[in-house]
Amino acid sequence: MAVTVYTKDNCVQCDATKRHLDKLDVPYNTINVTNDIRALDKLISLGYRSAPVVVTDDDSWAGYVPDKLNGLAE
Repeated sequence: MAVTVYTKDNCVQCDATKRHLDKLDVPYNTINVTNDIRALDKLISLGYRSAPVVVTDDDSWAGYVPDKLNGLAE
C-alpha cells in the first residue's frame, strides 16, 4: 500500500505522524507543502486545511490519528 504524508515546516503533528509510522515500520513518502505549492493546492481542493494529511490507496485524513496509523501496519 502506498502511503504519502503531506507535511509542513515546524509541524508537531506532522513529526508525530512520521515518528509513529517509523515505529511501525510502515514505508511512506513525504511531501512538504511549504515547498510544493501544487501539492498544497491539491490538498486545499480536496478540502484539507491543516497538516499533516495522510493519503493511502483507499483513505485519507488530516491530523495525527494513532488508530488509523496503527491500521496501516496490519
